Formats: sequence, C-alpha cells, structure tokens
Amino acid sequence: MALEALESARKAVEAAGDKQAVNIALLDVRQVCSFADYFLICSGDSDRQVQAIYEEIEHVLKKAGVLPNYREGTADSGWMLLDYGDVVSHIFSPFEREFYQLDELWKAATPVLRIQ
Repeated sequence: MALEALESARKAVEAAGDKQAVNIALLDVRQVCSFADYFLICSGDSDRQVQAIYEEIEHVLKKAGVLPNYREGTADSGWMLLDYGDVVSHIFSPFEREFYQLDELWKAATPVLRIQ
C-alpha cells in the first residue's frame, strides 16, 4: 500500500534531518500548485552532504515502498531533486538555495514545518 502524501513528506523530512540537513522547510503547496502536494526544501553544507541527504531520502522512502518518478541534479551542481509526484524534495547547497529562492517563490504555500 502506498503511503499518504503527508506521511511520505514527513519521512523525507526525518531522513533529511538524520543527515543533518539545515534550514528544512516542508510546504503544503496543494492550494498553489497543480503538480504536487508537498515540497521539502532543505540544504546541505557541502556537496558530500547534499548527496548524503538525497540518498537517505531515497533510501527511506524506497524502504517504505515509495519510488521517485523523476530524479534530477548532481551534488556538484548544488541542487538535487527527487520527485515522487505528490512530494517533491529539493536539496540545495546554501549558495544555490539563496540564488533560486524557492522559499520565496512558494511563499503562498502553507508551511507545515520549519527547522532551522
């Protein structure tokens, strides 16, 4: 049985936190976005950490029977993405996060949680 979107999103948040992701934001984008229910936006302090966060999210959700529809990015690009359809995880380096301003772009979304 597939996980509910919020449960998948919370598992992704926990996985990111387990790898010491910083500035974690979980946004409910259902009212402002047609292609997803939740966005996880978080940062890693190095390419290695960005990769580790990405791998941990993928591992934890795979263990729960949830596979990504789409993957994009590389750690050295500063932005990696896992798209599960209803949940999209964005893992950034601090520079790219500041540059792309996804938090600001989706400010109309409802914050579910923020962990600085």
